[in-house]
Amino acid sequence: MDKNIKGPVVGVLGGMGPMAAAVFMCRLIALTPVRHDEEHIPAILWNDPRIPDRRLAYFHNGKDPMPWITHAIGHMQNAGAKVIAIPCNTVHLWYDQIVANSPIPVLHIVQAVIDDLHRKGIYSGRIGLMGTALTLQLGLYQGFLQAQGYTCIVLNDEQVHEHCSEPIRLVKLNRVEEAYQPAAVGVSLLKELGADAVILGCTELPIAVPHHRRSELGVPVIDSIDALALATLDWYQKQEKPQ
Repeated sequence: MDKNIKGPVVGVLGGMGPMAAAVFMCRLIALTPVRHDEEHIPAILWNDPRIPDRRLAYFHNGKDPMPWITHAIGHMQNAGAKVIAIPCNTVHLWYDQIVANSPIPVLHIVQAVIDDLHRKGIYSGRIGLMGTALTLQLGLYQGFLQAQGYTCIVLNDEQVHEHCSEPIRLVKLNRVEEAYQPAAVGVSLLKELGADAVILGCTELPIAVPHHRRSELGVPVIDSIDALALATLDWYQKQEKPQ
């Protein structure tokens, strides 16, 4: 490694799912204000779909994803990464373990989403949540949001299956266009329940509900991919400032 090549590098741990990680990289590039290529953020994408299923792992019916995560972070650090971004919400149920086993900082996607709510001027109110059944059931977002004064709205189990789990499944099957309608209905149901904004709290859901269609929904949509990309950009810009 050439020691003369210095500066902050971002490690992106992907594969959960692979398309979400690829879209995260595209959004990180699209959201970075630059005048030429050299001003973009140096990044390493470790897009490993072999990381064991998080739902099965959490209920002790499947392999532990932690050895795979630790392995990936170690390789990215060896390649020069100084921070890790993980464009998967569900794996943040392991966040404390990930941080404890990581030699470098790890951004938190839920905090990134809350920062994006603030960025959009939403400091209080009723927030609709969409995500995997596991993250909704275990309250990945609820505790963070309630601690900062928000009220959380979640669909019932049947609606979560139809309007969250199903569009997530379709995106993972590369059937992205089919995923829009059930996901959009989920957003509309949360709006009808009084949501002032809706968080797409699974990184497949921003793919199911693309940017050019969000104005149709009549409620602010908080995109966890974009939120994490903006948190990554914020981290990078702080490293680049003269000390």
